[in-house]
Amino acid sequence: MARFLAFDVYGTLIDTAGVTDGLRTLVGDNAPIFAKQWREKQLEYSFRRALMQDYVDFSVCTAQSLLYTCKRFNVALSGAEQERLLAFYRALPAYPDVAPGLALLASLPVHLFAFSNGQPDDLEVLLQSAGIRHYFEGVVSLYDVRTYKPNPAAYAYFHRAARTGGSETWLISSNPFDIIGAQATGMRAVWLQRDPTAIFDPWDVEPTVTATSLADIVRLFGNPIAP
Repeated sequence: MARFLAFDVYGTLIDTAGVTDGLRTLVGDNAPIFAKQWREKQLEYSFRRALMQDYVDFSVCTAQSLLYTCKRFNVALSGAEQERLLAFYRALPAYPDVAPGLALLASLPVHLFAFSNGQPDDLEVLLQSAGIRHYFEGVVSLYDVRTYKPNPAAYAYFHRAARTGGSETWLISSNPFDIIGAQATGMRAVWLQRDPTAIFDPWDVEPTVTATSLADIVRLFGNPIAP
């Protein structure tokens, strides 16, 4: 029976630091730390919204976290400049290993899905822009269930939307919170540790497998006795 692979999008397939170049003209040398703070606050807002059961579209979390980060760095942006930065989030680049890795995975007996907090239209634009949409059988957006990862309902929805039918299902993500959340619901998971200094949360949980690139994941699922 073919495995189902659920790929997180932001930070796993798509490099959210890709917004840095667009930020340089607005915030100068602070661009890398501005981008990092923006991403961290975006995730924080999604966690809080899920916990409060006060859902808003992920693009709203992105916009509100941008406003917070501007205040944090004392940066005044015009409405047009804010819109330009938000537009970057719909055209971020894929990591260099992603397209070749997905091409090889697509030749294996696995079902490939993108699985994200993002709004469906934004995800379609983003994945098309990055040149990787055609590798996926489908794009599963949590917009349809009005919640965010790592709510257990998010992973249950993936099974319904992808019609896994009890097949072995893996999450591939660079986000430890996502790995822990998926495994808590019975999914297996690959932590894609792109940064060797990245720390996995010490929650007495370990990822099923740790990889450093999609090439590792190709080898894992190309092996008929993969765990």
